[in-house]
Amino acid sequence: MMNKGRVVVFGATGNLGAYTALQLKSNGFDVIAVGGRNSDNGFFSELGIEYYSIDICDSNSFAKLPQKEIDAVVHFAGELPSRYEYNPRKLIDSIVQGTLNVLEYIRLTGANKIVFPQTPFDVWYRHNTQTLIEADDQRSFPLTGDHSIYTIAKNTAVDLIEHYHHTFGISRFILRFFTIYQYHPNPYHYAEGTRKMMPYRILIERAMKGEDIEVWGNPSLTKEIVYIKDFTHLVNLCISSNSKGGIYNVGGKRVSLEEQIQGIIEVFSPQDHPSQKKYLPEKPNALLAGFNTNKTEKELGYKPRYSYIEAMADFYKEMQNEPFAKLWGVKEDYLE
Repeated sequence: MMNKGRVVVFGATGNLGAYTALQLKSNGFDVIAVGGRNSDNGFFSELGIEYYSIDICDSNSFAKLPQKEIDAVVHFAGELPSRYEYNPRKLIDSIVQGTLNVLEYIRLTGANKIVFPQTPFDVWYRHNTQTLIEADDQRSFPLTGDHSIYTIAKNTAVDLIEHYHHTFGISRFILRFFTIYQYHPNPYHYAEGTRKMMPYRILIERAMKGEDIEVWGNPSLTKEIVYIKDFTHLVNLCISSNSKGGIYNVGGKRVSLEEQIQGIIEVFSPQDHPSQKKYLPEKPNALLAGFNTNKTEKELGYKPRYSYIEAMADFYKEMQNEPFAKLWGVKEDYLE
């Protein structure tokens, strides 16, 4: 396969980065994987991908990386409030300082493109309304909660990227999205500083045991469901685009809570003992939010390839096969 260009993926050992590195490699790009872990356990080298370990907050550590013939950078590195106990300084250092270091690396190496993830909390005021979120809606941030400083940091990083775009001509593709659904052996995250199992993983666990599943609030409310392999396809489209980019909403299929739970039951429950739904309308509603993806479709040619059921079926397949076991471990490693 002809080499389409050289792409550096920062955050390559993380959820989005690992899948993205493999997707780009399979599509003919020369991929360089970069992560904060000292070792990737040989995961990337087996796939013909170079792996480098750096501290994204330390500009001097970037000297380890290739310094020329870089075409694009995918920047998925940085702390997440959902993966660690709340630490505002880590969020600012890794996202703001880290992004500045990545941008300087791009400038000094002569690369001309960056792909960067943006949180949907930058348009938090559109959540739980019937108004679709537009790609270029005014950015803001929630004043309280564990996503407040995180969103401030992400907005600042986007502003830095815009500065480098206008000053140095670097094309930028800012991808705004809610949850990207994918299998990871660790089903836990942090919410307001407390370690909890992710809500959709709770539903899957109950379905696999054939236990009743509670349907809270209004079951007709919809949310964006984006599967990881649709997301990595979009990253590929960004890297291949000749445009200067912008901010893009990453939408999938807007699926109601009723459809989400029914799909989980169909895919994960035992056929001879499927879970039953128990409706609790008095409980709080799930998040209501939707994107207008016209800009993403028109400028990048993006269309989701996976239906919701197809995404869940592929999720279940990867749960059984553990394709990233060498990098992330297996589900037994995360049992409480």
